[in-house]
Amino acid sequence: MTPLVRRSLLAFAALGVAFAGALAVLAGYAGGWSGIALGVPLAGVLALAGDQLGPAFVPTLRSRAAELAAHTRPWMAFLALYVLLKVPVPLWPEGFSLLGLLSTGALFVSAFLYVQEKENTAKAAAMAALAFAVGLGVEVLGSRTGIPFGVYSYAGAPAPTLLTVPLIVPLGWFAFTLAGLLLAGGRAWLAGVLLALWDVGLEPLMTAQRYWVWNDPAPVWAGAPIQNFIGWWAVGSGIAWAFTRIAPGLFGPKKARPSFALAYAIETFFLPGGLVLVGRYVEAGVTLLAMLAGLGLARLFGAERSGQAAGGQRA
Repeated sequence: MTPLVRRSLLAFAALGVAFAGALAVLAGYAGGWSGIALGVPLAGVLALAGDQLGPAFVPTLRSRAAELAAHTRPWMAFLALYVLLKVPVPLWPEGFSLLGLLSTGALFVSAFLYVQEKENTAKAAAMAALAFAVGLGVEVLGSRTGIPFGVYSYAGAPAPTLLTVPLIVPLGWFAFTLAGLLLAGGRAWLAGVLLALWDVGLEPLMTAQRYWVWNDPAPVWAGAPIQNFIGWWAVGSGIAWAFTRIAPGLFGPKKARPSFALAYAIETFFLPGGLVLVGRYVEAGVTLLAMLAGLGLARLFGAERSGQAAGGQRA
């Protein structure tokens, strides 16, 4: 097990303690607050130095914390804000729509700043505008005609909305696609697959929160038809392909780490957790498996591309 994997697993375990505490608070047990107070900061500590448990732990934590502070980029700060805005959701269920909008907005800004840092402002603006426009366009089309996702409606969706579509949706298309494409190593088709797997969790969660309502005659998952996931793959792949044309140097193997692809790993924890909170336990388990499969696919094809690159160098 690599040090990074060890730190990640321990950090997720600590977040699990905080999540269990939140569930306890919701069930009326005041002692759950101690789990939250312990788990949240412990997750950050273990993410930094969880691979050095023992005598070297404190010195390692200090040195890595100082290094992190010195190298934290603006996009990282907004990605952290995205995570922090998810923490209060279990304790304030009525604020889901507000917290969801704020957290997705932070994710959108983080994605924009990431592209701006790695490329330039013009490319960041072009990619954000393209994804927002295409995302909004397909949602308006889809909710009125059933193409390309199936029969659904945004009637009764939480405000703010744009052309009846909740603002959170087109904001998400930019950030989600960027994260998926970075994780896919620049493969647009694979980014589309990762987005479709992401939507496995979004469908039961967002329909539970009444962001949209499915009325499709052939539902297969949370009211959504298989057409929906094919549509997610097609639209996601198309936006991702356009991204590779706008900023080809941003994607591919051996890119600098950490990258905005972290957003996918973060959602692998939080999305199933959100489903547990709304009582969708089966859906939470399926979502976790789907997103872990996405991470596995990205790792598999990333290793394949690295091997091909190495072979080309030897040749």
